[in-house]
Amino acid sequence: ATASAVVRMLPATLTLVRDRKLAKGDVLDVARLAAIMGAKKTADLIPLCHPLPLTAVDVAFAFPDDASLAITATARVFGRTGVEMEALTAVTVAALTVYDMVKAADRGVTIERVRLEAKAGGKSGDFRRAD
Repeated sequence: ATASAVVRMLPATLTLVRDRKLAKGDVLDVARLAAIMGAKKTADLIPLCHPLPLTAVDVAFAFPDDASLAITATARVFGRTGVEMEALTAVTVAALTVYDMVKAADRGVTIERVRLEAKAGGKSGDFRRAD
């Protein structure tokens, strides 16, 4: 399953993130680690969500404009269930980590458009967002 989120901030703040010059450290590396850890803890965070033996969690970052950081996470598992909750948790935890790391420089940061992009498997079958 693949999920995405967008974090909006001031252009000057995004430059610090992109150039890896924020005082707290490398935002993208820390957010990637947080996403993976979040995906692995999904069953602990979401009631009635059962634990899954994840085989991979991939996290990617993009800069679609001068004030946005796009985050994409893909979770994989061998099994008969979907992993959309793990992918959604991963991008959300990554976005929250970005917020935490840049809040001293920019309190106006927003987290937007957290959504499932695609999934395969599980009882409900395959899904791919049209837009």
